[in-house]
Amino acid sequence: MSATPLSDAGPRTTLGDRLQAAGAALFFGLFKTLPLDTASAVGGALGRWIGPHLGVTKRARRNLGRALPELSAGEIEATIRRMWDNLGRVMAEYPHLSRIQCFGPESRAEILGVEHIDRALAARRQIVLVGAHLGNWEIAPLASAQYGMRVAFVYRALNNPLVDRMLGGLRSPLTELVPKGPVASRRTLAALREGMHLGMLADQKQNDGIPVPFFGREAMTAPALARLALRYDCDVIPVRSERLDGAHFRLTVHPPLALPKTGNQTADIAALMTAVNATLEAWIRDRPDQWLWLHNRWPD
Repeated sequence: MSATPLSDAGPRTTLGDRLQAAGAALFFGLFKTLPLDTASAVGGALGRWIGPHLGVTKRARRNLGRALPELSAGEIEATIRRMWDNLGRVMAEYPHLSRIQCFGPESRAEILGVEHIDRALAARRQIVLVGAHLGNWEIAPLASAQYGMRVAFVYRALNNPLVDRMLGGLRSPLTELVPKGPVASRRTLAALREGMHLGMLADQKQNDGIPVPFFGREAMTAPALARLALRYDCDVIPVRSERLDGAHFRLTVHPPLALPKTGNQTADIAALMTAVNATLEAWIRDRPDQWLWLHNRWPD
């Protein structure tokens, strides 16, 4: 199975796309020559140095101020620096991603709660793994592939199709990637019918989603996760990703969320997504510096 994203015929690329892709290829090529720990450290240093000065950081400050009003201005700036450190490390770790071991003596991942996966698999339950852009969010797909699970991971494709394809090539060749949109609607249904599992990051805004509480405010949230889980009676299992020290990680597999079954599909979907958002919010409150606050999660 290839890590190259499944997609329809892509859009035409622009000169800007090609220039951006050339820069990304140079970046990944340079970091590939470094040992993983060195690459991660250098990427984090670049993130701390450059990131806070970028225009998009204004959104992170606004999001932090609204979601966590108890933080002082100094605490917000410290959180932003650490967020950029984490993001820089994630980018620098991409060229090494397919070689990171999540199990065995050379593992870089501490994995807790795998018994919840084992229990679902033993009961022949299909699973929807749900996570967020926390720590290095690519470790969960990597670990699931190395554990022998057949999972189709739904993701939001980058605006630049060349860079999106490049990142797909850097992921594990055992990971199937499905871009959101018409492709995802068809492929997720087919994957479940084939006996596969699904994986989704549920923390991004979707304009045509449903309003669900998130940090005390309604946030437009994609309902597809809940709709599929309820229709096919899947176990919705949250998987938390954390960065420990440098290029070392922890994955915590949580027990399946309760599936509401009132017979009112709209209410059940809203209830399940409320439980998902509450789970993600608790993780983010615990480690706010490891979440990607750059998302336009609460547009004005």
